[in-house]
Amino acid sequence: MSPDNYRNLISSVKKKMSQLLQLFYRIRHFFLFIFFELISIWLLVQNNNYWGVSYFNSSNYYIAKSLEANRSLTEYIDLKDVNKSLVTENIDLKKRLVRFQQSDTNPTGLYKPDSVFANRFDFKVAKVVKNTVNLTNNYLTINMGSLDGIEPGMGVIGPQGIVGQVKSCSEHFSIVYSILHSRFSVSSEVLNQKLQEEQVQALGVGKWDGSNPRYFKLTTIDRFKPIIKGDSVVTSEQNSIFPSKTMVGKVSEIKVGKDNAFFDIDVKLSTDFSSITYVYVVENRLTTEQKRLEESITEN
Repeated sequence: MSPDNYRNLISSVKKKMSQLLQLFYRIRHFFLFIFFELISIWLLVQNNNYWGVSYFNSSNYYIAKSLEANRSLTEYIDLKDVNKSLVTENIDLKKRLVRFQQSDTNPTGLYKPDSVFANRFDFKVAKVVKNTVNLTNNYLTINMGSLDGIEPGMGVIGPQGIVGQVKSCSEHFSIVYSILHSRFSVSSEVLNQKLQEEQVQALGVGKWDGSNPRYFKLTTIDRFKPIIKGDSVVTSEQNSIFPSKTMVGKVSEIKVGKDNAFFDIDVKLSTDFSSITYVYVVENRLTTEQKRLEESITEN
């Protein structure tokens, strides 16, 4: 800095300080009033029991309110870490639940899968970075790709139920076509107490009709099956990308035409796609073996 610039800087600082002091001098009576006001309040509180108790109660009230506000702010700031911790914990619980469900898939107890089959599903957590719900063909973008072991064809589920299937991957991202897609369908099963007592299955195909993103159509279920509103709809055992008994939704309306052999069922989806944040990508370790065997039969 040159000497002239330095002198100009010093002169400017002095000028600002002088203006600040002049301001304080002009409002000196106001500061004096505040000073005596505080002394008066202090003397009043110290020498009058009523005002002393009132001051004590009021100060405790506002201190408690400020502590409560500070705690709420801290909890809000920590929500991101809490969510990550809960998602990680949910993965472990999801693995245990699926392992338990897959270990006894036959209600009659005549079939018992081995440990390899029961443990064939694995899960990876991913965050949704983009999502559409109002198109005819809706997609999600998640922040995991081929470098994370994600492959096209893998299933995707959320905390409340199924979400969709991986369509394509880059190294760090994947595109998932959701169940709100014209080409997506899933083998589903309706569950209720009467079906379980009769030891029958109500299997159908679930598909979105392109209208309401909160509802799904379920077809090809025999009209004589004992199904009522409120029954749970889950993925069936005929899925290779989703674990069976994964929630799809709840039966909201049942219709049947006079000459139709099947119900026309509306299902309220358990997954709310307008607020989805985290998903679980499902890996079936036995998919390759199953496809290879099925392709060999086709070729022959």
